[in-house]
Amino acid sequence: MIYEDYYIFTPGPVKMSEEIMEVGAKQTPYFRNCEFSDVTFACEKGLLEMVNAPEGSRVIFLTASGTAGMESVVMNLLNQEDKALVVHGGGFGGRFVDICAVHGIPHTDFIVDNTNLHDIEALAPKEEYTSLIVNAHETSIGHIYDLDAMGAYAKKNDLLFIVDAISMLVTDPIDMQSQNIDVVIASSQKGLALPPGLTMVILAPRALDKVHDVQNLYFNYKDYLRNGERGQTPYTPAVTIMLQLEARLNQIKRRGGIQQSIKRAKDIAEYFRAEIKGLPLEEYTPYMPNAMTTLTPTDGKSAMDIVNGLEDGYKVMVCPNGGAERDLIFRVSHMGDMTRAYTDVLINALYDYYGVERKNG
Repeated sequence: MIYEDYYIFTPGPVKMSEEIMEVGAKQTPYFRNCEFSDVTFACEKGLLEMVNAPEGSRVIFLTASGTAGMESVVMNLLNQEDKALVVHGGGFGGRFVDICAVHGIPHTDFIVDNTNLHDIEALAPKEEYTSLIVNAHETSIGHIYDLDAMGAYAKKNDLLFIVDAISMLVTDPIDMQSQNIDVVIASSQKGLALPPGLTMVILAPRALDKVHDVQNLYFNYKDYLRNGERGQTPYTPAVTIMLQLEARLNQIKRRGGIQQSIKRAKDIAEYFRAEIKGLPLEEYTPYMPNAMTTLTPTDGKSAMDIVNGLEDGYKVMVCPNGGAERDLIFRVSHMGDMTRAYTDVLINALYDYYGVERKNG
């Protein structure tokens, strides 16, 4: 299998546990029955608890990528009478801007830099808006935003608060009630540490009230919500990934719950960042999540050369950037079934690549 024996530190897909992979290795069952409906209900319940969703919230399960979740939210909840304030701090924020443009949703391209938006009250354009949209963790540069401040701003201005939490769920704190979040978009292949192909959209009652009729068959939320009442989806779901999601939610609970999972990711992130202090690498942003570390070389090396060197010489995969950031930064994931011992493989490879002796390693 391609890359089967490689160590993976990419921010999706991420390292999966043996327990979850065993579920995926089994025969996919038939799903139009009560047994699979129970799986769907269990997944919905677990996800709602994980993000502390308000009473009456619902989950939509899409067999699709995270971008489909982003686009479907815009399609089903916003219309030409809305005006969205879209945070654009990198490639994924830019994708939300593009989605609004494609669907004719009036919006402001709120370009931000060097802030986690704790100061959104001062920085936001002084215009009237109906919604606030953000990628909570801008994965393209490893930059996380202050959801507490943004949620307070959204509540003060009566904005529908839409949060893409795809690359921070399970590793970084999110609380729909305390942060006034109306929509959470999640995906299977990042913090949940499952194969790609399943996206979940969590809708608080306020968002459910905004769901309207759309000229679309596959992404019609009203259809999903009707079918969801019986634990089903309108079209074939990612059956095996749903089974893995049920197992993963149980695994998280068994290991001490979501707070323990967040602490585990934080410990790994802090360990990695401390252990590479002896290398000519610096953190790209002061606002990094537990989910990932973004690094830029300080010795003139190309980030892309480092990525290729780790892959070719050590069978270690980290994530490059494209475009103007190709030679500037690379990204290291701490999501998934990470341990210090596994992380040491990358740390040791970096030290060896640079020809520097690791202290206490």
